Amino acid sequence: STCACVEYYGKALESLIKQVKIMSIHGKMKHKRNKIFTAFRKLPGGILVCTDVMARGIDIPEVHWVLQYDPPSSASAFVHRCGRTARIGNVGSALVFLLPMEESYVNFLSINQKCPMQEMKPQTNVLDLLPKLKSMALADRAVFEKGMKAFVSYVQAYAKHECNLIFRIKDLDFASLARGFALLKMPKMPELRGKCFPDFTPVTVNTDSISFKDKNREKQRQKKLEEQR
Repeated sequence: STCACVEYYGKALESLIKQVKIMSIHGKMKHKRNKIFTAFRKLPGGILVCTDVMARGIDIPEVHWVLQYDPPSSASAFVHRCGRTARIGNVGSALVFLLPMEESYVNFLSINQKCPMQEMKPQTNVLDLLPKLKSMALADRAVFEKGMKAFVSYVQAYAKHECNLIFRIKDLDFASLARGFALLKMPKMPELRGKCFPDFTPVTVNTDSISFKDKNREKQRQKKLEEQR
């Protein structure tokens, strides 16, 4: 749903899935966007992590799966997203992830968009990759900061969802969400003010001590910290 989530999960998948080409694309990329899109179209296989900037008006041959991690804010965008697969007589599949509290979205889509859906049973042989993602955040401040920004942007986008009777920010389990983003600590943001999260355990490490792997960025950060001191 957001550029920050694309940046974070694109980076995460690059590190977690070595045998597959991962590319990321979102609206803030401007000039780079066409270059990435053209390169992805030419690939024999791969994964494109993207926002709704890729939801309509583009044609990528032989897309096998469209995975919608976030239900789109408009019902028409859901159909457009699905339409990136099964094009011109080809076969394809589309999947949207929903929380139990969001399941009435299925009825909403069947009425609003005449779009019937069926439930897919959860996979059983799932690897827990969150510890690896946490280790990446501890080893590089860029990953840590990307995760925090992604979480904040996700919560803000959820709060503005068009179907706010189904996607209610007050029902969101922030602790589970933070664990899913492999956060090291909860960010400070208005939506979390005054809330306690006994189900979320922050790391014991002082996150200010996490440095950038990029030496120039770390040098600039240290200079800033020195000025503040």
